[in-house]
Amino acid sequence: MTKLNLFDTHAHLNSETFLENVNEVIDRARSAGVGGIAVIGIDVATSRRACDLAAQFPGYLHAVVGIQPNSVAEAGEGDFAVIEELAARPGVCGIGETGLDCYWDDTPIADQHDYFDRHLQLCRDTKLPMVIHMRESGDLIFEQLARQSAVPPGIMHSFTGSMQLASQFLDLGLHISFAGMVTFKKSDELRDVARQIPEDRLLVETDSPYLSPEPLRGKRPNEPARVEHTLKCLADVRGVTAERLANVTSENARRLFQLSS
Repeated sequence: MTKLNLFDTHAHLNSETFLENVNEVIDRARSAGVGGIAVIGIDVATSRRACDLAAQFPGYLHAVVGIQPNSVAEAGEGDFAVIEELAARPGVCGIGETGLDCYWDDTPIADQHDYFDRHLQLCRDTKLPMVIHMRESGDLIFEQLARQSAVPPGIMHSFTGSMQLASQFLDLGLHISFAGMVTFKKSDELRDVARQIPEDRLLVETDSPYLSPEPLRGKRPNEPARVEHTLKCLADVRGVTAERLANVTSENARRLFQLSS
């Protein structure tokens, strides 16, 4: 069987979960047809680790550096300056993950808004795209983006909102990425949203080590090799071949992250 041409736009291979076996995880991803992986930072330590992994696996792993909203409360005074420095390192393809989170009560919302603005400005300064975390905060994120002087290119990662919300983000020029939740048996409404996203704005991800897709739901850790299950689900609901959609979503990812094909 022909391997699909896949790109995992969101994986936390820099987490402690993969500290001892990252080489094996990458080998399995390659064997599954995954041609590139964006490794996402959530704080200074994981952003540094993402850069180290991108240096270790050049052209295959790509670093995204930032301070995730739930990490903002623990960020030191000089931490964002470190992110700004890391953004200039080779192998860095994006800024994030940033955004807002109204599910966990880890960081005051005013501080989340402040750091989201800082990341947005860093995207404008570096010309790098942003990776946006959204949990029970879609309307607030849209309002903050709509207030910007310019909205950088970017990804609504692990999207779970309505088509109306997706349309608002699409109107701002953003891409919509789907993770394992879109494969869950009760996710009919989310699959209907995924069916309607314009082809040139559609991305897939694993959010490893979280959100294992069907038929592996609940089996952790999730890993990039499993992104094919999400891709095949999307191809099915959109009525296209998995081969075609894999090529399209991988091309979308490489174009957004400004990577060579």
